[in-house]
Amino acid sequence: MAYVANETLEAWLAQEQPEEVLQPELPIIDPHHHLWDIREAAIEPLASFAQKVYLCEELVNDIRHSGHNVIKTVFAQCGAFYRAAGPEAMKCVGETEFVHGVVAMSNSGIYGDTQLCAGIFGSADLRAGADVEPVLQAHLAASANFRGVRTAFPSDLNDQFMQGYNLLARYQLSFDNYSPDFERLPALARLADANPDVPVIVNHLGGNADPHAPADVMARWRAAIDVIAACPNAVMKCGGGQMRVGPWEPPFHLRQRPAPIDSESLCELMFPYYEYVINAFGPARCMFESNFPVDKECVSYRTLWNMFKRIADRLGLSAAEKTDLFSGTAARVYRLD
Repeated sequence: MAYVANETLEAWLAQEQPEEVLQPELPIIDPHHHLWDIREAAIEPLASFAQKVYLCEELVNDIRHSGHNVIKTVFAQCGAFYRAAGPEAMKCVGETEFVHGVVAMSNSGIYGDTQLCAGIFGSADLRAGADVEPVLQAHLAASANFRGVRTAFPSDLNDQFMQGYNLLARYQLSFDNYSPDFERLPALARLADANPDVPVIVNHLGGNADPHAPADVMARWRAAIDVIAACPNAVMKCGGGQMRVGPWEPPFHLRQRPAPIDSESLCELMFPYYEYVINAFGPARCMFESNFPVDKECVSYRTLWNMFKRIADRLGLSAAEKTDLFSGTAARVYRLD
């Protein structure tokens, strides 16, 4: 179904010259995408995102038209379809309830062979300490595919927050985290070290990925990456490099270019980020991610995964290492098997 609210972005992407799909048989698990209807959103960053409606059909169309072999996906917390009524702490469970409906749609087979939302991570306020346990239980009851939470954390890692955080280990749940400020990664490393039984998943290359960042900023980012990479229970999501952060827009954003960038040019611009994190963590603790539809403001699904395949080839990765990056790490961390 075409939505008027999506037309500007779709018209821009239609100017792309479709590329030949690289390595079309390579199995892919996309471990980070959203689903939403943000036409009425008034808060940032949702209010400014160009793809206003992204539901089951829009995701399926991107996957089908890409030509890549996407076998499973993981839904990423984004505040979608929270409950309108009931206790405040429980409203976030509405997101998992909604996504589980998409799981049921996918399981029908009507939308193809890709297992949509085979994993789900949502929200829960761990600052509530032990009181967050009923929220986690409600997420797990809402979907057997629920795998963890994405939320902020206090830098002081106070006792009450840690009570809530430690519940993740009890329920075998993971902790996703993103901040555009990579200077927070050392604090995230302290959190990872505080409970080695909780997988910590660093989103989007660990911070804002500016291809034209000055040398001193890149040096500080690399140092922060080294700190979190030293945590054996931390893994890195390699993607999100096309994400607009506040007023800053990447040079290949739809408002910066008359037509979308190609995968070879994108690889050339972003390769230093991907090279560093993959070498720091190792392929067995890295996974490529689409971050759609956020990154769709810069690149199509086909071109994005072509870019990832170019990165893997440029790094000279083995078949086993490619398997980790494109599917294996995601399957292990989110327990998709």
